[in-house]
Amino acid sequence: MTKILNTLHPLRMRDLATAEQPREKLLRHGAHGLTDAEVLAILLRTGGRGISAVDLARRLLLSVDHDLHDLARRQLSDLTRIPGIGRVKAMQVVAALELGRRREVATLPDRPVLSDSTACFRYLRPRLGDLNHEEFHVLCLNRAHQLLGARVISRGGTTGTVADAKTIFRAALEFGTVTSLVLAHNHPSGQAHPSAADVRLTHKLCRAARHLDLQVLDHVIVAGRGYYSFADHQLLDQSI
Repeated sequence: MTKILNTLHPLRMRDLATAEQPREKLLRHGAHGLTDAEVLAILLRTGGRGISAVDLARRLLLSVDHDLHDLARRQLSDLTRIPGIGRVKAMQVVAALELGRRREVATLPDRPVLSDSTACFRYLRPRLGDLNHEEFHVLCLNRAHQLLGARVISRGGTTGTVADAKTIFRAALEFGTVTSLVLAHNHPSGQAHPSAADVRLTHKLCRAARHLDLQVLDHVIVAGRGYYSFADHQLLDQSI
């Protein structure tokens, strides 16, 4: 028994039964029949020293606690710290996740109607949800709440960004038929609840907008897969 155990080695892809190999499973059953690890294994193509591509994919998923949204936020430098993941493999994973993000953006109409927080979040999530730094955006709408355009006002670090009122309203007034705005920024921490500074800024911008005959419809904070809406929590009324 000891002799048999000593001859065992880590499984390689070719050691798996043909029906269990990810590429064969994809051909037989389609991509929907694959586990997350098997999808990643196909992207990685090969494993590392003494480890199969499937096991390497499992190691990668374990590093983010099997959270694909967390994986989408990782940079090349984060992925290459994982044993067996070199620059090429890391680039393959990052590129695949970016393609998925672009597909999510492409499913939205060019000028969506953003009449509630759910619609706003659907538009903002692929743009802000996976960032590991803060950004402040302004969405400019017409009377029908149709998006005229969006502008990135500022980019910051992991704990904050600057949102200058002059820059925000200058960007908004580029659109001649703009009547209302949705303010938006993200919290890379994943905590959606607004800070005291977020509340003060929102009240300040709501007051300033009234002097330009503009209305702030909402301020949406995107935090990964969740969000916080000032309008839903009736925090915009306090600024009037």
